[in-house]
Amino acid sequence: MNTQQIPAVAMHQVHKAFGSLHVLKGVDLTVMPGSVTVILGPSGSGKSTLLRLINQLETLTGGSLEVNGELMGYRKVIHQGRQVLQTLDDKAIARQRAQLGMVFQRFNLFPHMTALENVMEAPVHVAHIPKAQAKQEAIEQLTRVGLADRLDHYPVELSGGQQQRVAIARALAMHPKIMLFDEPTSALDPELVGEVLAVMKQLAREGMTMVIVTHEIGFAREVADQVVFMADGVVVERGSADIIDHPTQPRFQEFLQHVL
Repeated sequence: MNTQQIPAVAMHQVHKAFGSLHVLKGVDLTVMPGSVTVILGPSGSGKSTLLRLINQLETLTGGSLEVNGELMGYRKVIHQGRQVLQTLDDKAIARQRAQLGMVFQRFNLFPHMTALENVMEAPVHVAHIPKAQAKQEAIEQLTRVGLADRLDHYPVELSGGQQQRVAIARALAMHPKIMLFDEPTSALDPELVGEVLAVMKQLAREGMTMVIVTHEIGFAREVADQVVFMADGVVVERGSADIIDHPTQPRFQEFLQHVL
């Protein structure tokens, strides 16, 4: 099989329950390499849980999830003549997670470290890259997100938009194959949203595979190859960005009327 045809993310009938709360109820999702998938939906629809499953911050209750053709969180083994799933150990899960970069609503920067030190932290202590190399890489990534003049600033000295761009640079420094964004602009003042979206648009132009949970409809219309609308733990409607202007499902139409 041509590797280009292997989905970056393939979810099949994914379920997730927290006790009696059934958050995802049989979600199918395919994300192709180099594409941008934007997930829309009201609060409580399961969008963030879906991202956390991809990054193995949560474990599946049912179904299967593959990233770049590899089953996430489990390996298939033969036990007493039949195939069963065996849970991966922490080291194997960390290896799988290394192909994914994740940017959260909250920036989660280390307050006692400069922007440069924040971006260097994982390459040095997780990937064991030599410090000089990690520093050079961190400077490149911070320059990439427009913060070449803020290397030695601490988070408290940066605006929310700048902190979020540091968080993006930090994720990029690990050279992920897929970037996951969980409402990356929702904690920002309105005037700072644009600078973060501009960085994400540039990543899209560069061909970065991205799965983005957001309420920024204009951004979705501009960059999404695939728009997925979720409600109540299921995918209600999906298609190209055109579905934003031509929704067919009443639930999606209602949502758009509220947010536009």
